Amino acid sequence: MISRKKTIEMIDKIDTMFPDAECELVHDNPFELTIAVLLSAQCTDNLVNRVTKDLFKKYRTPEDYLSVSQSELENDIRSIGLFRNKAKNIQKLCGDVIDRFDGTIPGNHDDLVSLAGVGRKTANVVLAVAFGVPRIAVDTHVERVTKRLGITRYKDSVLEVEKTLMLKVPEERWSKTHHQLIFFGRYHCTARSPKCETCPLLEDCREGQKRMKRKDA
Repeated sequence: MISRKKTIEMIDKIDTMFPDAECELVHDNPFELTIAVLLSAQCTDNLVNRVTKDLFKKYRTPEDYLSVSQSELENDIRSIGLFRNKAKNIQKLCGDVIDRFDGTIPGNHDDLVSLAGVGRKTANVVLAVAFGVPRIAVDTHVERVTKRLGITRYKDSVLEVEKTLMLKVPEERWSKTHHQLIFFGRYHCTARSPKCETCPLLEDCREGQKRMKRKDA
């Protein structure tokens, strides 16, 4: 793995590329954000935003989601992958929010991960975006990018990636770095066709250098 100093240098370059990186899921409050992040599992933010544009008009509170059958909610999110399981989790989450948290999304990690469909990544996103708590949420983009750049190891688990980033990146930069790594992975260092030839990090990226050599061979 590269050093903490080199990690910061790389993230500084990514910062110049995506200075305004932020959560792209459209929402008006912590509850809507939680639903949107839950829906985004194995799905693009663009598709989620298309679905929630109407969904959030129909369902504004946890009670609204419980006022319909699961099959009706499934139909409302049918274009999203795993829609049946997600509809089930949404309704269970809403019941828990009403019964245990007075109808509001809790602002701490342990309570969040106790909700149906909310894992560590979702909880971290909600804490960082909705509550301003410094967090690094590791999604597929963050995991792919940090391993390619050598910030983390290829064999690292998602939790190990998160912990390594928390050690190498100053806490006050966690949330911003999380969004910038996502943008870098989503729009530049993409899964199938990374833009290595125009990447400002190429000279420090062994993965990119290998890819360029294979192209030139």
